[in-house]
Amino acid sequence: MNLSFFDQFLSPSLLGIPLIALAIMIPWMMFPTPSNRWLSNRLTALQSSFINRFTYQLMQPLNLGGHKWATILTALMLFLITINLLGLLPYTFTPTTQLSLNMALALPLWLTTVLIGMFNQPTITLGHLLPEGTPTPLIPILIIIETISLFIRPLALGVRLTANLTAGHLLMQLIATAAFVLITIMPTVALLTSLILFLLTILEVAVAMIQAYVFVLLLSLYLQENV
Repeated sequence: MNLSFFDQFLSPSLLGIPLIALAIMIPWMMFPTPSNRWLSNRLTALQSSFINRFTYQLMQPLNLGGHKWATILTALMLFLITINLLGLLPYTFTPTTQLSLNMALALPLWLTTVLIGMFNQPTITLGHLLPEGTPTPLIPILIIIETISLFIRPLALGVRLTANLTAGHLLMQLIATAAFVLITIMPTVALLTSLILFLLTILEVAVAMIQAYVFVLLLSLYLQENV
């Protein structure tokens, strides 16, 4: 049976039941359980240090009203990083390559930040649609442009994460296929291709972490505008 390069992005199923829910729940099972002791082991200490540092960097630009989002943004960051990294393992499925999942995360969170701004400071929130000092003839055009820009934000969040991960997985599969085909014809070229694949894998590990960070960082910037 001939398989397409895009078959790796299909949601796996068992007896006709999609397993994407299992792929989403597994990352939460990998985190160490809370302990009453100050430091239980090195893994917990490293995880606590990372979470504290990330939360500090994320919440530093926000005022006290935005600090209520620390838990949900940190949990979302850990969730995305774990899913992205697990998706780089062989014979695994990456849920974040599905635009539907990314939009399901981006749209409600973005809409919540907008509604918070509309309820708490409607004048300032609506003022973002019209820059100060705009000439009168350009006011209708700029309002339309800024409104479109506002509604494109959740789409940009979801598409950015989906496109970067999908492109990386496709490129890795293409290079791996080339190395497998060339190993009997030109072993030297196949070895060089395998080296490129190894370097690309390291790059994809960095991309997986960076894209998760960018997703959460942009959400925090949208929140900063509305609190």
